[in-house]
Order: sequence, then structure tokens, then C-alpha cells
Amino acid sequence: MNVILLDNVDNLGTVGDLVKVKPGYGRNFLIPQGKAALATPENIKAIEARRAELEKAAGEELAAAKTRAKAINGTELVISANAGSEDKLFGSVGPIDIVDALASIQIEVERSEVRMPDGPIHELGEYPIGIHLHSDVNAEILVRVVAAE
Repeated sequence: MNVILLDNVDNLGTVGDLVKVKPGYGRNFLIPQGKAALATPENIKAIEARRAELEKAAGEELAAAKTRAKAINGTELVISANAGSEDKLFGSVGPIDIVDALASIQIEVERSEVRMPDGPIHELGEYPIGIHLHSDVNAEILVRVVAAE
């Protein structure tokens, strides 16, 4: 299935690129999310006419993401959790807990932007957590999990 990208997509392309994707990916994700349009002759002409507008919008998104990254980078969070012996947590600390902790210090982040490649945190300690704000912009915070008293 051929589609025209309306937004930058990781590992796929940038605004205005004509790419071939699997039909399910195009039908179920790219087109409903507004990230792509079917590559029909009419759509190709319309996208070429709007290309400058789309690139300007993408540039504004990138600038906003860089501004957010400056505010987020280097932030240290302290999250208290119930812990048992040997520093094991009863439960875990996941993306929702991190989003809530960031919201308590007036930093707005979506749950989908929190990157935890090793999964939820199950032990006390310090963990670097990535925040993926844009396809070209990443930030990193330090999460310190301490025992609740």
C-alpha cells in the first residue's frame, strides 16, 4: 500500500514522502492518526500544494518539543513506594506513576511519551528514564524510588 506522509514518522520518513507500507499499518494506524493519506493522484497534487504548510507545522512541533525538552532534561523525581525486605517493591513504578509525579511539579507529559525499555521498576534505587517528545527530540530524567515511611 502506498501512502503519502503528512507528518514525520519514526523509521519511515518525513512530511511529503511517498512510502510503501503494509496495508494493516496504513489502514489501522497511519491514516486514522492523520499521519498519512492514500497515494492517489488527487492526494499527491493536494499534498504538493500544502507541502510548505505541513513543513511549517512540523517545524513548529519540533520547536515546541525542544522547548519542553529543556524544561524536562535533568529533572530528578523522588517516588515513594511500599517496599519489603531486600528492597523489593510491593507492586511497581510504571509510566503512570512517573506522569503523575511530573504533573505534581507542573511538567505535563503524556503516558505514551515515557520510555521504560526494561519495563516497570520493581526495586528501590535510581533509574534513568527516557521521555520521547518528538521523533527527533528525547529528554532524560532521573527517577529515585525510595521506601515509603
